[in-house]
Amino acid sequence: MGEERLIYHVDVNSAYLSWSSVDRLSWGESDLRLVPAVVGGDAAKRHGVVLAKSVPAKAFGIHTGEPLSDAVRKCPDLIAIPPDFKIYQRYSRAFKAICRTYATAVQDFSIDECFLDVTQTTAYYHPVETACELKDRIKAELGFTVNVGVGPNKLLAKMAGDFEKPDKVHTLWTEEIPEKMWPLPVRRLLSVGRKTAEKLNLYGIRTIGDLAHCEPANLQQVLGNKQGGHLYRYANGLDDSPVLAEPQEEKGYSVSITLPKDVRTAAEARKVIKRLVDSVAMRLRSKHRRAKRISVQIRSSSFVDRSHQRTLDHATDITREIEATADQLFDELWDGVTPLRLIGVALTQIETGSVSQISMFDTKDLERERHIDQAIDAIRKRFGTDAVSRGVDDKKLPRVGKKYEARFEIDRDQ
Repeated sequence: MGEERLIYHVDVNSAYLSWSSVDRLSWGESDLRLVPAVVGGDAAKRHGVVLAKSVPAKAFGIHTGEPLSDAVRKCPDLIAIPPDFKIYQRYSRAFKAICRTYATAVQDFSIDECFLDVTQTTAYYHPVETACELKDRIKAELGFTVNVGVGPNKLLAKMAGDFEKPDKVHTLWTEEIPEKMWPLPVRRLLSVGRKTAEKLNLYGIRTIGDLAHCEPANLQQVLGNKQGGHLYRYANGLDDSPVLAEPQEEKGYSVSITLPKDVRTAAEARKVIKRLVDSVAMRLRSKHRRAKRISVQIRSSSFVDRSHQRTLDHATDITREIEATADQLFDELWDGVTPLRLIGVALTQIETGSVSQISMFDTKDLERERHIDQAIDAIRKRFGTDAVSRGVDDKKLPRVGKKYEARFEIDRDQ
């Protein structure tokens, strides 16, 4: 290994199902991991998708990301339970706390994954043995299993951890790349999404090894200079990115919601947008940030996505200003006829610093809106997010909250 870094990637096996099962066991209930079971919402609501599955469920051909209704058709006796993110956050914090006792730096990758830099710890001298110890300790103390990937950088550690599951430790050293990584389909390379894989396949690039042996200039012509160079380095196992102990600055704030039934009128859509904006604007203010670009996304009942965005002359954190812009974007985006099953709002071009006085409101109204936002934020911080609302009287609207990247975005084509 020489003077190489030593990095672990720790990934909870079927996290949502495992965490729900451990919690149920603590109440004397049955272990969902031993029967056909999935986490994926209410089977009666068509928007539910499979977020995690048990090994017995996998035997029926059930896979992550498929509609829950399809999974039930494959296995009529399937047990389906809704996700519970309070439980998941608790177990996420617990396993990452154990990880921190082994590393000089731990970086969150998602709610159920993290990278560990163990170069300066005793793990460097016993990398596989220590990884096994970490894996077994998490299982013994918390009741669920993890995979640990071991390698000289984050990329190779992540790739190693995905080789075989569950409850495994795998290595991917630089000298093991030709044997362990290059034969894999190119889609298995970290950051290669479905569309990118399809494009590469058209040029005869089917394995990671094919990609690694391309001429960089040819690859850049196919994918562009930035992505082509990035994937060429990855295919050859090159990654010098550090394990960051602190999260990087957020580049944007977004929230979206899949609705229990289609939205068919502008009035219904505005109620949803109001709640979405209320949620995301509060998050923006909690970080003392302002946004200059506002985006709205819609998805039709036939799964066609469209989006529209606008860059303001100024950055804002005012809820009503963001909502007014989002409403305008929606009016310009929607044809007024197509039923909608998803609506989303995103705030980007994030700025910090003093609040700009340039606004759609005059100075007096601007201060009034700011005081209203601050008062509502303070009430919610003390009494909970449901303590006060902004005039949305439709109690049947689903709640909105922070979107978890971890596993809701199944296709992460970059």
